Parts: sequence; structure tokens; C-alpha cells
Amino acid sequence: MEPARNELLEAWMREHQFSANSLAKELNLRLEALTGKPGTYDGRHVRDWRAGRVRWPRANTRRVLTDLSGRSAVDLGFVPRRRNSPAAAQEDPMHRRTLVAGALSAAVAAAAPGTASTRKIGMSDVGRLQEKFAAVIASDHKRGGQLDIEQRAITLAETALNLQNSGTATQRVRSNLYATAAGFRSSAMWAAIDGRRFKDAVTHMKEAQVLAELSGDQAIKFRIWSHAGTLYRHMGRPADARAANDVARDLHITRRDPMFASLGMAREMAIKGASHDLRSLPRTYDQAREAMSRAAPDVPRPVWLQAFWDEAELHSLALSAYLSAGDWATAEYHAHRCLASLRPHMQRSRAITTSRLAQAQLAQGHADTATHTAMTVEREAATQHPRVSRMLQEFGAALRAMAPGSNNVHIWTEHAA
Repeated sequence: MEPARNELLEAWMREHQFSANSLAKELNLRLEALTGKPGTYDGRHVRDWRAGRVRWPRANTRRVLTDLSGRSAVDLGFVPRRRNSPAAAQEDPMHRRTLVAGALSAAVAAAAPGTASTRKIGMSDVGRLQEKFAAVIASDHKRGGQLDIEQRAITLAETALNLQNSGTATQRVRSNLYATAAGFRSSAMWAAIDGRRFKDAVTHMKEAQVLAELSGDQAIKFRIWSHAGTLYRHMGRPADARAANDVARDLHITRRDPMFASLGMAREMAIKGASHDLRSLPRTYDQAREAMSRAAPDVPRPVWLQAFWDEAELHSLALSAYLSAGDWATAEYHAHRCLASLRPHMQRSRAITTSRLAQAQLAQGHADTATHTAMTVEREAATQHPRVSRMLQEFGAALRAMAPGSNNVHIWTEHAA
């Protein structure tokens, strides 16, 4: 007799646009975040679940399915194993509701005073999560804007929050867990900004802001509000961008550590460029650079700041500001300075800077040089990074408008194809 298909799982997958392979990939990421070991599922396993050939997955799998869907395993159509009752596979909806209620009662009982988990959560648990945070940061600098980076950051934020409820901890540990969760959410936000998924970025921003407040961590608050300024700048809302960036710059961490003040000032410069405030750009750049020069080199700083903020990124933001404001020659100068000092791991930044350099050169009428520059952007970034792809499309349109039918247009069209 053919097993009954799991229609509830099928319906949920259709609703959320999961294929068998994409669901398996997402579960593997969540299993790795939960257990520390990569999951081994593929599309075949999911198809077995849908076909009813596997009626009750393993415990960790049920847990991540529940975290992902917001539904219990039973409400996803899975049937618990029961030693003495094979007929349980045909349970009715009332029985399913009873099982769900029982699971909720068990959860409440587990959290009740006197019966809570005796596990002690410590800074070593936080440290393991922070190692994963560093890996997310590294992925961003290599392949920024990708949906899988955003999803992995969301999963790890949930893992940090789940850890809060899995045992006892000091206030210091709990604050660090909230800060770590906020960090993951801010990375999801940045990946969404970089991928031009602005609606998702706003959602992550709101989640990250709440977690940052719970943590009381000034550095992560700065990161989130500074990212908010960048988000609004890319959305074409310079007034909101300046207001958000001002929140970051007003945090006392900017007075304690000039490195944060420098980044806040540099992002202010980019916002002024988007507002075409050309006259104030040189002074703002000098202020950002002066603050950076005052920062002590041996002060411990968050991994996200150490990974990218340096003189090269200061030139990158200056390039963005002058390009937006229409000073093409100064934009080109900062592009060359940025490319000369970028650290090797900053692959995403190199692609963005090179694309902007080509735009600045073309705007000055140097079509040959600009075409050559644009063609040096690595193919992976040109085709897979949404922001880079958009800039190169804009470059091609400007090149065709400037020199229709020219040899440069022909060369670029073939290269882009």
C-alpha cells in the first residue's frame, strides 16, 4: 500500500516557494547553526517527506523545521512514531491539536521555576557564536549582497536568542548574547542593503535595533544606526539618512574612540554627496581623516570594524560622495587611492570601486579608458552582485548614449554578453 502523501508539508512549501533542494539547503544551514556540524540533507530527503515515505524526521530536524516554519512537526503533517499503535498514522485533527497542546504544556513546564535547565551558559558559548559572526563578515567582504549570507545571519541570530532560554547565565553573558544576535541581524540588514532588497533591510533594521537596546552595547548600536544611514541613502532619502547617521555619531563611543567618529563622519560625507552638497565635502573628508589619525592602533575593536574600516574605505566613501555630487576628477582621484590600498580580502569593495572608477572616467569623456576599467571587474561580481551589476548596466547605458555605434560600445556589448 502506497504511503499517504504529506499534503500539509507540500502546501507549506508551495506557500513559501521552497523547492525540495532549496528547503534542504536551508535546513542544512540551520542544523549547522544549531549543532555546529553541517547538515547532510538533499532534495531526495525532502521528497521522501512529501511522499510520506519518511513520516517522522529526527529530533534536530524537527526542531529546525519548527523554527523555520513557525509550526510544529505535527502541524507540518509529520506523524509521531508510536510503538503500540500503527493506526496512529491516521490521526485526526483533534488528536493533532492535542499533541500540539501537550508540546506547549511541556515547554511551559520546562521554563517554570524549579524545573528549568541546569545548564550554565558562559562566555565560551558567546565566543563560539562570535566565531561564526566573523565568518559571516568574511563572506560579506568576499561575496556581499547574497541572499544566502542574509539567511545564514538570520539563522545565527535566532540561535543566539534560543541560547538565552536554554539555561542560566549572568547578566554579562546575556548582554553579550543580545549584542551577538544584534550583530547577526545587522549583517542580514547589510546583505539586504548590498543586494538592493531594501524592504527586507528595513525589517532587519527594526529587529536589530531592539536587540541592540537589550544588549546595551554601544558599538553594535553604532553599527546598526550607521547602516540605517546607508540604507536610507541608497533608497534616495538623504534627510532620513542624515538623521540616522546622526544617531550613530551622537553615541558616546564616538567620543571614546575616534575610529568610530571617523567612520560616522565619512558616512556623513557620502550622504552630503547624495544631497549634492559639494562645497562641504573637502572639510568633512579632512575631519574624518583627522579622527582616524587620532585613533590608537592597539585598542580592541569589534571584528566588523577591524575587518573593513581603514584609509582605503575612507577613500571609497569619498569616491561615492564626489561621484554623486558630480565632481568626476576628484572622484577618480579617490578611486585610484582606494584601489592602491585595499586589503586583499576586500573583493566586494574592489569590484564596487572599479565600477565607480569607470563611471567617473566616462563622465570626463575618457571612453577608451573607462571601457577598459569596466572590463577589469571580476565576472562573478559583475554577474552576481546586485549593486555591481546595476552600476555596470548604468555604465553601458551611459557609454551607448555618449558614443552610439562606436568601437567601445561594440567591445563593451560583447564583453557584457
